Amino acid sequence: MSTAPSPSLSDADQALLARYLEHVRVEKRLAARTVTLYGLDLEKLTEFALQAAVPLTAVQNHHIRRWVAQMNAGGRSGRGIGLILSGWRGFYAWLGREGLISANPVQDVRAPKQPRPLPKALGVDEAMHLADHVDDDDDPWLEARDAAMVELLYGGGLRVGELVGLDVAPSDAAARAGRGWIDVQAGEVQVQGKGGKRRAVPLGRAAAEALGRWLAVRGQVGALAEANTSADAAKAARAGDAAKTDKAGDAALALFIGQRGTRLTAQSIWQRLRRRSLRAGLATPVHPHMLRHSFASHVLQSSGDLRAVQELLGHANIGTTQVYTRLDFQHLAKAYDAAHPRARKK
Repeated sequence: MSTAPSPSLSDADQALLARYLEHVRVEKRLAARTVTLYGLDLEKLTEFALQAAVPLTAVQNHHIRRWVAQMNAGGRSGRGIGLILSGWRGFYAWLGREGLISANPVQDVRAPKQPRPLPKALGVDEAMHLADHVDDDDDPWLEARDAAMVELLYGGGLRVGELVGLDVAPSDAAARAGRGWIDVQAGEVQVQGKGGKRRAVPLGRAAAEALGRWLAVRGQVGALAEANTSADAAKAARAGDAAKTDKAGDAALALFIGQRGTRLTAQSIWQRLRRRSLRAGLATPVHPHMLRHSFASHVLQSSGDLRAVQELLGHANIGTTQVYTRLDFQHLAKAYDAAHPRARKK
């Protein structure tokens, strides 16, 4: 049984492609590897054009859109399609300059958007294991501080910048600087979020207990810190340096401080959390935002209340929060696959 001969590119189209590749090689002085990549993009174009039985100079916008849809359906990534379109766009721009076409068919065609990657969140058991972990080999002062930080990040869904900005109590200085504070008696954390938006985050029992343990020992370094900052403040005041005076006062108010008595930085929190998660035996190093994602995902799994999660996270737009519904569905899908008899493979 004979098969029909596969269509071949016309001599005119072959000549156009050769001229264009010579143009980008000589006149644009592109590297040989780049010219090769251009050629691969154009091979894909000619493949589609042959299937549609249309000369390259007769390709229209609707052809390009159809071919983009086919590549997308075939599993090519949005980024990969975008690179191919860039190559095609350059080719048709050159044809326009040569007077061979009147309009660039690729000009207003964009690649499909990449799906927003799901935020990485810990499983409930992993998060609880990290929160319950006690590092007996660590300095007790650091252990108490780091445990309190984990409880606030996971128990309250705070951003690392919000955690850094917390003070031990409300003050005029905190209000002026846009910082937050804890109120253990009221059972809440006052957070200064993005865009200057304030929100109150409930302080859970575990977080309140961890904060109590931290505040009980904070002064062991805090006493030295207060002496240092008081001396610095007095020195700065005598010198008329308002900035240094404010900085010294800030260290005395900061909830989380380093061993030198200064407010802890976001970078230090990242490093300490990574260390703690690895020492706790977690397979993946944990960063602060992963605990925020875990908080949101676990609250949504338990309550199903997207609006409540939005308020707790301080999102201005619920669309930002909706990504966690995908995480929640992912959790439900895994539970279904594991438990439902019709989901089990033979």
